[in-house]
Parts: sequence; C-alpha cells; structure tokens
Amino acid sequence: MVDGQARRVWGAFRSPLTDADLATYFLGPVLGFVLRRRHITSLHASAVELLGYAVALSGEGGFGKSTTAAALALRGVPVLSEDIAPLHEGTGDFDVLPGYPRVCLWPDSVNHLLGSPQALPLLTPVWEKRYLPLDGVRARFSPEPLPLGLIYLFAPRSGEASAPRVEEMSPREALLTLVQNTYMNWLLDREQRAVEFDALSRLVQQVPVRRIVPHSDPERIAALCELIQADAAHFLIPRKPMPCKARI
Repeated sequence: MVDGQARRVWGAFRSPLTDADLATYFLGPVLGFVLRRRHITSLHASAVELLGYAVALSGEGGFGKSTTAAALALRGVPVLSEDIAPLHEGTGDFDVLPGYPRVCLWPDSVNHLLGSPQALPLLTPVWEKRYLPLDGVRARFSPEPLPLGLIYLFAPRSGEASAPRVEEMSPREALLTLVQNTYMNWLLDREQRAVEFDALSRLVQQVPVRRIVPHSDPERIAALCELIQADAAHFLIPRKPMPCKARI
C-alpha cells in the first residue's frame, strides 16, 4: 500500500516468502511506482559512471542491460543504478539519481560472468535470482547524482559478425524509442504522457543517444564492454565530481 502523496509505503508477506522478498519488490517495482506517483520520469535502464558522467544502458527486459552493467562493474566501472534510472531535470541538463548498491542477475548471467551460477549470493532464500554487491570488494557503487552524458539503447542480440556494434540514431528515432523505454509508462494518463514527451524531447536534444547491438554469444560480453568504454570516450569530456544537486 502506498499513500496518496507517495511518501509512505506499507507491505506484508506470507510464508514461504521472507522479508528479503518484500525488500526485493520494494526496491524494484514498488519504488518505480512511487517515482511515477511523484512525477519523476525514470528510464528503464541501468546506469554506470564513465568519466564523471552517468551513462544509461536502456532497453526492453531481457536485452542484457543488467548483465552489461555487472560486466562493466567487474572491470572497475562504478554502477549508479540498476533497472530504474530516475531523471532530474535541472537548468539545461539532466541528472541520473543513484539507486541501491547491487545489480540483480539471473544464474546464467552469473555463470557467464564469474564461471559458476552460484558465484554470487541469492536475493532471497526462495528465488533463484542472485546479486552482485556494489560494496567495493568486487564492484563499486556511485552514490551521488551525476549528469547524464550518454544513452545506449539496446537492440535485440545479433549473431552477425559485426556485433557488438554501435549505430547512430537521429533525435526523432531516439525519442520514439525512449518513449517506449521509460519505467512503468503504462501508469501515465494523457496529460502525464504529454509532459513526459516534452521532457524526453529536451533530453534527446541535449544528450547523445546511440543504438547498441550486442552479440548473441554471451562470451562476447568483454568485447561489448570494451566497445561501450571506447565509444563513450569519444563523447564525454572528463569532469571533476560536483556537489550533490538532487535527491528523492
């Protein structure tokens, strides 16, 4: 249950579920709903920190956003958020707000990244999904809002020899794709959709948006990470950390 101002949340669970299950849903779709109720647009995306900017990895479920974020994290790239990337529009820019310090992964992704499906702890005792802690041991968390510097929109995986690859997108094409990849957009009424469309229109004029086509072979994840890091370096000018601008 969520109150009318989306300031308080109540929840309950029954056996065999546990408080860990309750927390998992709270940190995912429930907070996504809360953000919507607070009129905060969120991309369906994971976000990592590159050169002092937030780089969003957006796209439909199952396209590899979280797996790619985890692979980058294991290469030393801090993760800002996973699956939900809340946006704050300031004066002439957009910030991505930090999420929770972990990346949730299915066992096959854990196996591809770390050599065993049991290499990471379970999210809950009754669910097979696992998580990579962003605790500074194997991977790091980026705890402050960062300016959004670049968006990669994930296309379906391809077996072509040219994959993984990055493709140009026009602002119009980027806008139409982003509209479909905001979190919980089915909750919006007509007026809210118009407001969000206007915000995303401003975003694609300010932030480069590029399509990324992963390879269907999971062994090519290292090549995908290298591609993202090299491509982002062409767009992002390294910046020094700035004071926190916004919090939820």
